Amino acid sequence: MDLNLRKAILSNIAENDQEQLEATIADAIQDGEEKMLPGLGVLFELIWKQSDEQDKQDMVEALEQGVKQANQ
Repeated sequence: MDLNLRKAILSNIAENDQEQLEATIADAIQDGEEKMLPGLGVLFELIWKQSDEQDKQDMVEALEQGVKQANQ
């Protein structure tokens, strides 16, 4: 069986509006379930591809701060 996880995730959110997308992200983070990590990765990939260089730099800086805080 050929399972394309990225395609399945995109198919599941294809009709979602902004409110639904935000809820999906918030729920995944709040629940903290490991099984949600691939979906968040796909969503981040979409955000990254739609971002300009300044937005990418801002995200990397925010990520760096988050990593430091998570490891304190």
